[in-house]
Amino acid sequence: MTAVTASATPAAAAPVKSVLNESRQIERAAALIRMGARMQVLESETTLSYERLIRLYKEIAGKSPSKGQLPFSTDWFLTWQENIHSSLFLNIYEYLSKGVALDPVDTLTKAYRLYNEQVDAAGLEALLSFTRAWRLVKFIDAGMLTMTGCSQCGGKFVTEMYENAKHFSCGLCNPPARAGKSKAAGALMLH
Repeated sequence: MTAVTASATPAAAAPVKSVLNESRQIERAAALIRMGARMQVLESETTLSYERLIRLYKEIAGKSPSKGQLPFSTDWFLTWQENIHSSLFLNIYEYLSKGVALDPVDTLTKAYRLYNEQVDAAGLEALLSFTRAWRLVKFIDAGMLTMTGCSQCGGKFVTEMYENAKHFSCGLCNPPARAGKSKAAGALMLH
C-alpha cells in the first residue's frame, strides 16, 4: 500500500498542462508576430517552445523570422527624431501602466497600438518598431534610461540617467541645427 502512495505522489506533483493557457499563449504570440516582434521577444513573453514559435511565425508572417541579435545600445533612443517617437510611446505606456491593471506585455501591445494611431493621425512614419518599444521598456526597468521633464515645455522625454533635469531641453523645444534639412523634408517644403 505504501508503494502505491509513493508512486502516486510524483505524478500528482507534475504540472498539469492547460489547453486554455496554451491557447492564450498562442494568441499572445500571434498578436506579437503581427506587430513585428522578433523571436527573442516571443521567447521572453510566452511559454511556447522555440520550435512552436518558429512554426507559428512562419504560418502568420509567411517567412522565417529574422536572425541576429536584438539592438542593445541605448543610443538609438536618444537621437533627435527617435527620441521624440520613443518618448511618445513611453508616455503612453506609463499612462496605461498607472491606469489599467494589465499584464505588462498587454500594456506594451496596447501602448504600441496607441503610438501607431497617434503617428498615423499626424501623417508621420512610425520610427519605433515593436521590438524597439519592448527593448525601451526593458531599458527603463533596468535603470539604463529614464524620463526627464523638459525645462521649457514640461513634457517628459527619454534621457540617460544622469541628465540634469534643471537644464534639460527636449528635441522639440531645441531641435538640432540640421533638423528638417533632409531631401524628403526639402521636397515636402517645395510642394
